[in-house]
Amino acid sequence: MARNIRRKTSLKPLVPMANPLKGVELSEINYKNVDLLKKFIQERGKIRSREITGVSVQEQRLVANAIKNARELALLPFVQQVSGIKRGGRR
Repeated sequence: MARNIRRKTSLKPLVPMANPLKGVELSEINYKNVDLLKKFIQERGKIRSREITGVSVQEQRLVANAIKNARELALLPFVQQVSGIKRGGRR
């Protein structure tokens, strides 16, 4: 017997952001431009993926390396504190 299998569909399609590097040359992506690099970091400190930011492979590589260099020089935090989240076990 053949069964009808329903596939899960996502409610929202993944829509990439407008490319924040549109007016910036590839040579200008460096660790010193902290304001630009903050656009590529989530609120928890993770680097956003290409699908979300809408940049090319080469640009994503340059951005990731610039973020890592800025973190090493303490221009960007490794992890950001999020207020409102209580940590702890069951009580």
